[in-house]
Amino acid sequence: MIPQLYSVRQIKQETHDTFTLELDPKDGTKTPSFEAGQFNMLYVFGVGEVPISISSDPTAPKYLMHTTREVGIVTKAMRKLKRGDMIGVRGPYGTHWPIEESAGSDIVIVAGGIGLAPLKPALCHLVARRENYGRVVLLYGTRSPNDILFQKELKQWRADFDLEVYVTVDRAIGSWRGNVGVVTTLIPKAPFDPLSSVALICGPEVMMRYTVQELVRRGVNHGKIHISMERNMKCGIGFCGHCQMEASFVCKDGPVFTYGALENIFGKREV
Repeated sequence: MIPQLYSVRQIKQETHDTFTLELDPKDGTKTPSFEAGQFNMLYVFGVGEVPISISSDPTAPKYLMHTTREVGIVTKAMRKLKRGDMIGVRGPYGTHWPIEESAGSDIVIVAGGIGLAPLKPALCHLVARRENYGRVVLLYGTRSPNDILFQKELKQWRADFDLEVYVTVDRAIGSWRGNVGVVTTLIPKAPFDPLSSVALICGPEVMMRYTVQELVRRGVNHGKIHISMERNMKCGIGFCGHCQMEASFVCKDGPVFTYGALENIFGKREV
């Protein structure tokens, strides 16, 4: 429960309401290792604490990176931090994306909006070990072209690392000439073998629910579909109960689950 001190290295504005916080350990020690999909608890002194997924490269963790949207008092206060300011960090916590376990498979990554941030470490790992996997397909949907995260990385992944990258937007504005529509419309034509694929999904719950349906319709096995259930987490250690789903706690037993483990409760409003 005791946070470690980190100093703000840089704050990068990603979109009009989303930013990336880069952090270094205050004592000059090496940035701790983590698995793609895990999260930290970030504490802004005098304001509060929030769980945010790690978005650094797990194969070369030079410093901690957390990408988040300004949606509450803690993240708004976080956005106002300056280089050299102190912040508390607890973690890493939680389960991870099954990247190493999926060697030899096609990998299908489906992200909605800010959901690309928790998946970025998985993409970095896949890029670093590209020869260990079959096709790697990223399907990414946002509200508008102005909401697309990590645009530089998306172009690099597509051009230099043999990734199939498809981006769609709900509303086409400006000079956008790409796909228009929800991200699930990309699944039927995406180039992957459903019988040998592992799917990783993160985004709004309604988007994940329809994505799972489309992947199952395409033929992907329930046990090979993995979803991140980052919602209502507060303490990070299963103490407060905010994230309980039947017998599971998202912060302790997740946030990454197989769809097969949540099939009976996923998408139910009362859960």
